[in-house]
Amino acid sequence: MFTTYGQEDSTFIRSCFNTALSEGKSYSDLRELCKKVGARLSGSVEAEMAVEWAFQKLNTYGFDRVYKQEIMVPHWERGTKEAAWIKTNTGELIPMKILALGGSVGTQGSLRGELIVFKHLDELIKAKPKQIQDKIVLIDQKMNEQELVTFHAYGGCYQIRRNGAVEAAKLGAKAVLIRSLALPTDDHPHTGSMHYDDKVTKIPAAALSTRDCELIASQKGKIEFIFEMDCRVYPDAPSHNVIAEIKGSSNADQIITFGGHLDSWDAGEGAHDDGAGVVHCIEALRILKELGYRPKHTLRLVLFMNEENGNFGGKSYAKWVHEQGEKHAAALESDRGGFVPRGFACDGDTKYVQLIQSFSELLKPYGLHDFGPGYGGVDISPLKNEYPGIPLFGFVPDSQRYFDFHHAESDVFEAVNQRELELGCASMAAFLYLLDKNL
Repeated sequence: MFTTYGQEDSTFIRSCFNTALSEGKSYSDLRELCKKVGARLSGSVEAEMAVEWAFQKLNTYGFDRVYKQEIMVPHWERGTKEAAWIKTNTGELIPMKILALGGSVGTQGSLRGELIVFKHLDELIKAKPKQIQDKIVLIDQKMNEQELVTFHAYGGCYQIRRNGAVEAAKLGAKAVLIRSLALPTDDHPHTGSMHYDDKVTKIPAAALSTRDCELIASQKGKIEFIFEMDCRVYPDAPSHNVIAEIKGSSNADQIITFGGHLDSWDAGEGAHDDGAGVVHCIEALRILKELGYRPKHTLRLVLFMNEENGNFGGKSYAKWVHEQGEKHAAALESDRGGFVPRGFACDGDTKYVQLIQSFSELLKPYGLHDFGPGYGGVDISPLKNEYPGIPLFGFVPDSQRYFDFHHAESDVFEAVNQRELELGCASMAAFLYLLDKNL
């Protein structure tokens, strides 16, 4: 299935890293995206600015083709900044750091009620309605700090954000609060998408900072929680995926899709999530073009819109390319931050896992050693429905600091290290080169 690697492969990969580190554009591109556009939630004006920025940027690099795919996306807005306090049993008022969860309903003015705390979602589910009725629920479930792969810790808590409002509302709660899905103890609440059930009353849902959750845990006696959120849902809005291609030579009708998501949450600047992934992919394609590489397959870069709260960019793209009768050989995604690259994961048949493991002899000198089964990415996952058996690959950087910034106001350009970002770009270029040669 794959070829024997020679000196020309080693030389080319070295050139990818040299170009990224000495002549790279990724850091300045990320600065533009974060500072000139900023946060870019689907349906917002900023999201449309991001589309225009990406379209213009891709055109400046002279790829074979640059175009947009029109899609429809959800449009939710946070509205006026949230405000929250607790009132202790001694009457002391303490302000709280709070962010509405994406998709939440508002409070319709000030909302207050007795706070009841559960340490785990399972405890809430097992509770009796009389314990919960007309109270505000806090699910203070911590991410497991013993998980060395922090995405596993995130997965272990994800359901408190997704289903917390539904489970609390079933028992008569006025609102639900969750401990932010974050490992550090700090003052930054982390937002993210949540879920409602149309058969259950929709109640306001928000995340508290981890430090505020620790403060609440230290209190004695009854606590009253008072807060206000001005969230609003609007009709779906038109938007676009932004696409660039380098046409293949011998297998031009076979497409390798790779990309990241252009949208972000409205807190911070979406630097690690997923500005880094966006520039990883732009820079990887730019490097391959700069080095004069002509791929066998058509390399298609897709900057997806709406990964964060619906994945309509990924779903629409997969359906669209299948309806056009396109052939797709593989897909690759970068959506795990701009940290030091460690390797690549494969969601596919064993033969594809073995393929990327064969890359390790060439990539190990660059610190890339983690090659094995795993997850590709949210944006590319719908391709599996349209192309059964297609291998999906995910870029794997070091994960230890990712959840310091994920969906929080701290996810800004300054949180991204230039050299780590550039190493990720070179790794993506090298991986695409080897994948194209060996599929």
